[in-house]
Amino acid sequence: MINFNGDILDQEKFSLTAENRGFKYGDAVFETIKVVNNKVIFWEDHYFRLMASMRMLRMKIPMSFTLEFLEKEILSLVKANNTLQKSRVRLTIFRKDGGLYTPKTNEIDFLVEASELNQNIKNDYKIDIFKDFYNYSGLLSTIKTNNKMLNTLASVFAKENDLDNCIIINEKKGVVEVTNGNIFIVKDNVVKTPATTEGCIKGIVRKKVLEIISKNEEFKVEETSISPFEIQKADEVFITNAIIGIQPVTQYKKKTFKVDFSKKIAKNLQVLEFTT
Repeated sequence: MINFNGDILDQEKFSLTAENRGFKYGDAVFETIKVVNNKVIFWEDHYFRLMASMRMLRMKIPMSFTLEFLEKEILSLVKANNTLQKSRVRLTIFRKDGGLYTPKTNEIDFLVEASELNQNIKNDYKIDIFKDFYNYSGLLSTIKTNNKMLNTLASVFAKENDLDNCIIINEKKGVVEVTNGNIFIVKDNVVKTPATTEGCIKGIVRKKVLEIISKNEEFKVEETSISPFEIQKADEVFITNAIIGIQPVTQYKKKTFKVDFSKKIAKNLQVLEFTT
């Protein structure tokens, strides 16, 4: 089952038109959300990021799009799909059909999809750099649009080379993120992650991890530019996204990493998931 504009429909009977702007132009934004035991994890953060993205893309936000309304729409679909215990939800917003590059209207449709979540943290996790194309730094790169060809190509490259993930770099050859999340590196007592000015997504879990670490006086947090060479010198590397939370990286090229710090932060994050 899916939720299209508030109507719960059989997925097999639902279809988009040939004029759908998300399909034709990538004229869409989305949020990937975890729901556990009927609780939408970090929902307020997802909601306000979505509203900011819609405003940036000049989409008309309906008056009905309140925090409570969209949460209700998500949970109604989760219930209909009987995945209350743990769900992966995608909420997609796209401009209504019509127009070429210039849309006929800025009004929107929304689509909610929900499936059972079975993703687990991997004990061995190998990454490398994807160098074929760049993620250009800039404000537009920080929001979750449907324009994800770079992430797709990097994921194909990872699969072809027996990697678990790839690091995406920008036009300055700086580290941006991985194909499905943000990246952190730890060296001594300094924790670094690419600044949003490098072109990385404003990740929800990225934000939470920064909050957790900033409260620990033993560590210094830096949002900055990171060169690929710094990754090889790091003590630990981990990636974050809304579904997995924190995934420790165990290997980059020939370098192997410890996972002690990332596992500790992961436990703090799990507590935060159910107390906010």
